[in-house]
This record gives sequence, C-alpha cells and structure tokens, in this order.
Amino acid sequence: MKTTDFTTTILVDQSPEEVFNAINNVRGWWTGEPGIEGSTDKLNDEFTYLYQPYHYSKQKITELIPGKKIVWLVIDSNINFVEDKSEWTGTEVTFEITRKGDKTEVCFAHVGLVPDIECYGDCSNAWSSYINNSLRDWIAQGKKAA
Repeated sequence: MKTTDFTTTILVDQSPEEVFNAINNVRGWWTGEPGIEGSTDKLNDEFTYLYQPYHYSKQKITELIPGKKIVWLVIDSNINFVEDKSEWTGTEVTFEITRKGDKTEVCFAHVGLVPDIECYGDCSNAWSSYINNSLRDWIAQGKKAA
C-alpha cells in the first residue's frame, strides 16, 4: 500500500550518531520567531514550536533510539492559515536514520500530513525546506542555513 504521508529523504556524510544528535538539537535547524521552547532531546520531553503568527505546535518525544530513530507526537497545534487550526494534532513526525555505505540516510515523514488536508501544500513545502536545507546544513556544519 502506498503511503500519502509527506516524506523526504536526505543523504549526509556524518555518522548516524552525529545525525541523531543534530536532529535532537531542534533549535539549530527548525527556525521561527520566537522558535522552540522546552527540552528536545530526551524521551517524553515536550517542546513547542512557534512561528508568529502562522504556526504553533507542541510535540512530545515518544520514541528515541540513539543513532536510529526519533518520533514526535504532535499533542497540540494551531495552524492559523487554514480552517481546521488543529490539523497537526495527533500526527507524528518521524526521523529514521540508516547507515548507507559511508553515508547516513535520514528518512523524514510527517505521518498524517496528507494531500487531503488544507495545509498540505504549504506545510510540505516548509518541511522540504527545513529538512533539505536547514537540517542538512545543521548536520554538515553545525550551523543554520543562510
């Protein structure tokens, strides 16, 4: 069965452990104003992401397997540019990390971000930019994309 959840994959030179640590430093790559509040690197941690005035979400880290996998459950959301402001609530954000030869692959998925919800176009474009630019640069260089 083909999934319709939003996914994107990147390949980087760093080790799975380095990738895992970079992803968990969410402030380094998921930007916005005022940005991230709360702890982002331990199982059951909860953190909020705020990008005024468009987006608020609260994530709970529900799975954390060092060097392999990270899962966030979106426990609250308010997406201001769509009719159903809570479209993200109950969705999951996953990062699967796999060694591929001398590279590391990151398979990102936002489970529940599907084409039939209103924010799919804007939200999938934003995730594409964050994962393929901000996160990739953060993993490679430890700094935010310009």
